[in-house]
Amino acid sequence: MAVAVSTTFEVPGGEIAESLGTVFGVVVRSQGLGGNILASLRSLGGGEIHEYTRLLEDTRRQAIDRMLQNAVQIGADAVVGMRFDSSEIGQTMTEVVAYGTAVKLKR
Repeated sequence: MAVAVSTTFEVPGGEIAESLGTVFGVVVRSQGLGGNILASLRSLGGGEIHEYTRLLEDTRRQAIDRMLQNAVQIGADAVVGMRFDSSEIGQTMTEVVAYGTAVKLKR
């Protein structure tokens, strides 16, 4: 079953019948020593640090996937109001959360 995701509180082409509550997906990641060293060296020259960009993109995708798995488990057709939140845990780890409201759509 495919679950639609919207950052707004509407589903294009659909009408919300019922709110099922909040769903979320959490991922905690660390770059690892080798990646941190390479990223630190790259930061000396300025510009984008590709190692961190790749890490955060992958982490956000995984957080969305986990959020969608939670939505499917409770029978949702869509997730509205989807957002990301992130924070650092210590100096080496980043937490990324994807969250939103799971809803059923009118048939």
